[in-house]
Amino acid sequence: MHQLLTKLGVSAELQAFFNDPDGCFSYGNEQEIFGQGFHFVPLTKDIWMKGSYPATELIITSSAMEAIAYMALNAWRHPDASSLSFIAVGLRPQTEQLEWISRYCLKRKITLVFPNDLCGRVADIVVAAGIRQKPVRAVWQQTKVRLYVNSLSLDLAPEKVSLNVFEKAAAVRTAIRTRKPARSNTYLEQLIDENT
Repeated sequence: MHQLLTKLGVSAELQAFFNDPDGCFSYGNEQEIFGQGFHFVPLTKDIWMKGSYPATELIITSSAMEAIAYMALNAWRHPDASSLSFIAVGLRPQTEQLEWISRYCLKRKITLVFPNDLCGRVADIVVAAGIRQKPVRAVWQQTKVRLYVNSLSLDLAPEKVSLNVFEKAAAVRTAIRTRKPARSNTYLEQLIDENT
């Protein structure tokens, strides 16, 4: 067991499920490293993956530690961990990752767990649309977020950016849901705040 995860309230069963006792998580040639006072998340074209195959539900996050924190705080939502698969995409979702996930996730329920800030909400849109083979490019345009999908260009005020608003404005239905922490920007921040 990882001493820091235990201190953060991550159960022994959950640590065994994720099976990364040293705080290092492999994304192929890159590593995510979590320790006392630091968290390094790679920018990579590879993914980190844990869980069952085939799984009925896929949970996609930006980091392995966010997946662990999400489960530590939301295990009640998923009483049967054997039906789950987790994927972390790193700091910025890449086209290659989304294409692979699109092939992997056929007929699976998908939940996105990205930060509760503007970047996290844009990641929700980019990942959900990319998985559904409707690539989105997002750019900051003066005081708005401009989203390009197909031949459509959408300008959204930062406080209005969400997967739901995007789906309605672009007439795209992804059937992918999002989960956001209520009291923090990320589930990892919430877990740390509650246990230190």
